[in-house]
Amino acid sequence: MDEVKKILDKFYKRQEIQKLSADYGLDARLFHQAFISFRNYIMQSQSLDVDVHIVLNDICFSAAHVDDLFPFFLRHAKQIFPVLECKDDLRKISDLRIPPNWYPEARARQRKIIFHSGPTNSGKTYHAIQRYLSAASGVYCGPLKLLAHEIFEKSNAAVSTLQAGVPCDLVTGEERLTVEPEGKQATHVSCTVEMCSVSTPYEVAVIDEIQMIRDPARGWAWTRALLGLCAEEVHLCGESAAIDLVTELLYTTGEEVEVQKYERLTPISVLDRALESLDNLQPGDCIVCFSKNDIYSVSRQIEIRGLESAVIYGSLPPGTKLAQARKFNDPNDPCKILVATDAIGMGLNLSIRRIIFYSLIKPSINEKERRSWLHHHPRPCRSLAGPRFSSHFKEGEVTTMHRDDLSLLKEILTGPWSSSRQSSPSRRRRRRRRRRRWREAAGLHPTAEQIEMFAYHLPETTLSNLIDIFVDFAQVDGQYFVCNMDDFKFSAELIQHIPLSLRVRYVFCTAPINKKQPFVCSSLLQFARQYSRNEPLTFAWLRRYIKWPLLPPKNIKDLMDLEAVHDVFDLYLWLSYRFIDMFPDSSLVRSLQKELDVIIQEGVHNITKLIKISESHKLLNLESLPSGASKSPARRTRGTKSAGSKAAEPPSPSDKELPLASRLVQQGLLTADMLRQLQKEWLTQRPEPGREKAGARRKKKDSNSD
Repeated sequence: MDEVKKILDKFYKRQEIQKLSADYGLDARLFHQAFISFRNYIMQSQSLDVDVHIVLNDICFSAAHVDDLFPFFLRHAKQIFPVLECKDDLRKISDLRIPPNWYPEARARQRKIIFHSGPTNSGKTYHAIQRYLSAASGVYCGPLKLLAHEIFEKSNAAVSTLQAGVPCDLVTGEERLTVEPEGKQATHVSCTVEMCSVSTPYEVAVIDEIQMIRDPARGWAWTRALLGLCAEEVHLCGESAAIDLVTELLYTTGEEVEVQKYERLTPISVLDRALESLDNLQPGDCIVCFSKNDIYSVSRQIEIRGLESAVIYGSLPPGTKLAQARKFNDPNDPCKILVATDAIGMGLNLSIRRIIFYSLIKPSINEKERRSWLHHHPRPCRSLAGPRFSSHFKEGEVTTMHRDDLSLLKEILTGPWSSSRQSSPSRRRRRRRRRRRWREAAGLHPTAEQIEMFAYHLPETTLSNLIDIFVDFAQVDGQYFVCNMDDFKFSAELIQHIPLSLRVRYVFCTAPINKKQPFVCSSLLQFARQYSRNEPLTFAWLRRYIKWPLLPPKNIKDLMDLEAVHDVFDLYLWLSYRFIDMFPDSSLVRSLQKELDVIIQEGVHNITKLIKISESHKLLNLESLPSGASKSPARRTRGTKSAGSKAAEPPSPSDKELPLASRLVQQGLLTADMLRQLQKEWLTQRPEPGREKAGARRKKKDSNSD
């Protein structure tokens, strides 16, 4: 055995063997794994194959060379890595090097491309939409459902000298609305970018937020729209930083890009002083936070000061966001302060006079990555800074909550992506280096057909592993990249044990879910299980599943649970347009969702009361907050004093510093009722102080007598 082990070690170290293995698709990682398996097979097998035994025997007696083991090694490697048998076919299937050729209908016409470039509130989208409304047919592709709804409503309400309104349909992942009688398709359609048709001809197409073509997760949808839309004119709206990339992509199609630049319509100025205290708030102020905890604490402090605030954050339903926006914009409403996340950056017109950044980065970013994140992702700050053109405030101001953030905010707003700043040659060189670090490429995504062809060659491989293999084999040129598939793989692993056809499994995995919401994830699992049993998910079944009717929220946790149920309704509606027979009651579910939206709106309207109740039940740890503004997670180590305050504000505790009971409640493992019951049981089982002391004395006496 020792002699055989020496032979195998010599085989492994041979450079010629490693190079030969690479020619057959075994890179360094696969070669190592295959060798370990091959060695175990030889050393541990009770009866080796005769041909392997003969070759090993010949090598021991110098009648053969160690390289003669390679055919048997390769045979073994192909058994444990079936991909090696069909690697050439897999490479052909995953060849993504010429995406323009995927859209022959678009290549058959010479499209006119107009890039409307400018900062937020510059009117670039307005000009593109005006051309869209004047065309005989058109499609608007937006990044959010909220924007698609807005264009849908504007189109049908538009008034021109020729006609009242432009008939327009709405298409999103969860909704289809037609305005023509008998469901006839209108000449215009407003859709989310993922839902645009690349086979329908249009006179004008508008692609909004084109810079998101570089988005690590969703960029593929903008790439598909840019290369595939069949329109005589394609109007792109976005940041100037995307002009070079779009021009390079369309150079390969023979299409030239006409650039129209716009300046901000409402000027903004960066204040020289930070707000430093919520006592300095004024009507028209918007405090931008990057976490829900900051939203809750700031809302509470505003309410303590006798002011009323509107609240907007990403997980709220669209109807609730619009209701809160209307409340803030209404000059007759006493609500004059807005507390929001960067969710207001796209899709909402808000009458804001002054933006105050509570912090400049999301709390999930650590201090080491902070400055890099700010240079690569400046949009959350830039897109929010300043009022909309429709606002009654003609000039805008922007500042920070904390004094230490002010210089960093100025750097972001006048940094390397700002078109208004004159830069030196050295600064431009640094800008190019930073841009190269930021992915200057367009996203791509494997189709269901490509994954099916992979599965044909690798029938025993799970969908999650098929995605990994596809990404490994995918060939792209420097202008493209394969989008992040982590969310897809998460869903694939979640439902892997459920018997579904590959195409159905693929569709379920592309359903948009928030994987941070346990109830939404478990609902996807339950929906897939029902589908696999061929049991339709009816309206009655769904009501029982979510335990309808639902009560108004009594605390913040209840509100978050209602938001999760709203997402489950969205998931049902999304699947109902893919599997009509199995999800038959979309209209009834939509009406139920509208009822839930009203309940959530009521909860958000009373959010400060919910925060108080949550605090009293220890669901939120806000009792230690001072009368001034609390520090954000990024500010916990600082001791900056608030202007006008007598002492520095103490830092708020992190999640790890919370009591165990509070952490369990926040994680949904305990409810307030369960906590109260445990407290009662603990008190009943706890001995009285006198009895406990007497018991201790008896125990001591007994031990002494022993």
